[in-house]
Amino acid sequence: MTTHDFSKHFNTVERLKGGLTRVIKGREDTINLLLAALIADGHVLLEDYPGSGKTTLTKTLGGLIGEDHAAASGPILPFRRIQFTPDMLPGDVLGVNIFDPKTGRFHFMHGPVFAHVVLADEINRTGPKVQAAFLECMAEKQVTIDNVTHQLDQLFFVVGTQNPLDFAGTYPLPLVQLDRFMFKIPMSYVDRTTEIEILAHHDEIQHNVGHLSPVCTRSEVLEARKSAEGVFLTPALREAVVDLVRATRNSPLLQFGASTRAALMLQRGMRGWAFVNGREFATEDDLKFIAPLVLLHRIKFHGGAGDAVAALREVIEPELEKLISRGPGK
Repeated sequence: MTTHDFSKHFNTVERLKGGLTRVIKGREDTINLLLAALIADGHVLLEDYPGSGKTTLTKTLGGLIGEDHAAASGPILPFRRIQFTPDMLPGDVLGVNIFDPKTGRFHFMHGPVFAHVVLADEINRTGPKVQAAFLECMAEKQVTIDNVTHQLDQLFFVVGTQNPLDFAGTYPLPLVQLDRFMFKIPMSYVDRTTEIEILAHHDEIQHNVGHLSPVCTRSEVLEARKSAEGVFLTPALREAVVDLVRATRNSPLLQFGASTRAALMLQRGMRGWAFVNGREFATEDDLKFIAPLVLLHRIKFHGGAGDAVAALREVIEPELEKLISRGPGK
């Protein structure tokens, strides 16, 4: 990857970031993490209370990525939103085979997962059957209906949103479903100044959401993904990823630790985070920052472990200190 190529593809990220910040206020870290997952070919789960801007954030991202002219006539759209409800069936998400009495044949009607960016809104409000149907999509970018496999778009990016589980009418996502999300991002309340700004400019923000113009194409995002694969990781940093994951498996605080997939997600997540921050190399700070976002929803602590964030920090801090003390390049 040359410096020219990096600058070109980083510009794609900068355009997306600029489009998002015009609509989403006070969420710079969340925006950067969302773009890092997009560039790292991962999926994101946003969790917070209703009205925190989760849906607006994802809808805006979908509107900023335009179709390629060659693909404009196909069944795959730039953005689709799925509002999950308790009475949904898998076919409502994936698509169904419809019988045509005129021809005497079945034809496949594509579901809303056939899009570049898919907003799985309140994914924990639907039942286990629909949640399970989503697994193949997120893991393999394909849908199998009646033994026929239909390919999803190469860009396919899922942003799931959920409200905390103490709300009525929610179904906890199983571990196997959570494991498909690269990052689980908690969205806390914005500060007082930002909230005043949102109130003052609400009409303008709503207008911007309803009149989005693409700032880049699907192909440009895919090229940026390819470029991010070249972000440099030192052998020491890669070893630290493995040691960190293994530390979660050996800690008495945990019932079970992180898998090899978690290590792969950490590696990809570091590259995406470094890329979004304009660097062609990852650092120990990148690992320290994203580790909780990658690991916390993949591991389970014993009941007496206390606060999960603090407990995870206690488990992984020794491995991070080893990396820092010897230097990432050694």
